[in-house]
Amino acid sequence: MSQLFTPLWIRDISFNNRIVVSPMCQYSSRDGMADDWHLVHLGSRAVGGAGLIFTEATAVSPEGRISPADLGIWKDEQIDGLRRIVKFVRSQGSEIGIQLAHAGRKASVAEPWNGGRLVKRGGWKPVAPSAIAFDEGYAEPAELTLEGVAQVIEEFKAAARRAMKAGFKVVEIHAAHGYLLHQFLSPLSNRRMDEYGGTFENRVRLLTEVVQAVRTAWPVGYPLFVRISATDWADGGWAVEDSVRLAGLLKESGVDVVDCSSGGLVPHVKVPIGPGYQVGFSQRIRSATGILTAAVGMITEVAQAEAILVEGQADLIVMARQLLRDPYFPLHAADELGFSDIHWPLQYQRARRAK
Repeated sequence: MSQLFTPLWIRDISFNNRIVVSPMCQYSSRDGMADDWHLVHLGSRAVGGAGLIFTEATAVSPEGRISPADLGIWKDEQIDGLRRIVKFVRSQGSEIGIQLAHAGRKASVAEPWNGGRLVKRGGWKPVAPSAIAFDEGYAEPAELTLEGVAQVIEEFKAAARRAMKAGFKVVEIHAAHGYLLHQFLSPLSNRRMDEYGGTFENRVRLLTEVVQAVRTAWPVGYPLFVRISATDWADGGWAVEDSVRLAGLLKESGVDVVDCSSGGLVPHVKVPIGPGYQVGFSQRIRSATGILTAAVGMITEVAQAEAILVEGQADLIVMARQLLRDPYFPLHAADELGFSDIHWPLQYQRARRAK
C-alpha cells in the first residue's frame, strides 16, 4: 500500500493521508478576520483531498502580525469566521490545523506583493528579543521586557483556547522563518543577558514555555506541532545540531510533530535550494529523537513524496506552491499510485477516472 495514503493517528486524531497543506500567508484579511477568500482557499484544498490543511500564520496579537492584512486570533470576534472554515474543511474528510504566530522584528510591514519589496509600514513598533532590525528598510524593534515576554506566552495560550472554540483539533506553533520565537532561538538575533538569552538553555526557554502553556490549554487528545527552521544557513547562527537537541526537549514537553523548514532569520544568505533540499533535516531529527517529523521544501512530485516516506525520512509531506498550482494534487497522486479509496466529492464523481 502507498505510504502517502496510509492513514496516520496522532493522539486521538486520524489523518486520512500524509499530504499536508503548508501554512501560506494570503495577506487578504481585514482586522485579522477570516473571510470568503480564506474559506475558498482552504476549502478547495480539502475538496482536493489533502489529509491536513493548515491556516496561514495566524497572529496571536495585533502587534504580532507580519502585515496589517494578516489573519489573527487575538480576540473572540475572530472565532466565527474560522469556525465556518473548520466546519467546511472537515465536511470534506480533511483535518484542519491552525498555525499560531508572532512575527517579532519582522512585523509591521506591508503585504509583500511588489516583488517582495516593502512598500509601507504597518504603523506599529515591532518587538524582539534584542533591538536589532532584520534588514535595511525594517524598523528597529523594541527589546521585550520580562513582562513583555510573559505577555507573549499568555497570548499564545489564549490563542490556543480560541482555536479550540473555533473547532480546530491541530495547532502548530510557528518557531521558524525568522519570526519571534525563532529570533529568541538564534544567537544572531538574541543578544539578551537575562534568563532568555546567552546559553542554549536560555535561548530555547521562551519556545518551551510557550509550548507548555499551549499544551495546558490544548486538549490532551489533540496534536501539537512546532515548525522550526532547522538551520539559519549562516555562520554563528542556529544549526542542525541545535535543532536535534531542541526536538528532544519539545518531545518531552508534549510536542507531537516537528515541522522541519529552514532559514528566514537573516537576509542575504545562500541557501542551496533544490528538490527536497530540507528533507535531510527531517530525517536527522526523526532518527535522533524518535519524534514524528514533517518534511517541506520543493517536494513537488508524487514519486518523490512517496520515497521520502518509504525511506523513513519523514512521517508527513508538507507542500506549498505545488498545492497552489494544483489544489487537487492528492486526488491525482492517488490515481498515479493506484490508490482508489481517497474521498472524491459527490459533485465531482463524474470526472473520476474509471477504476
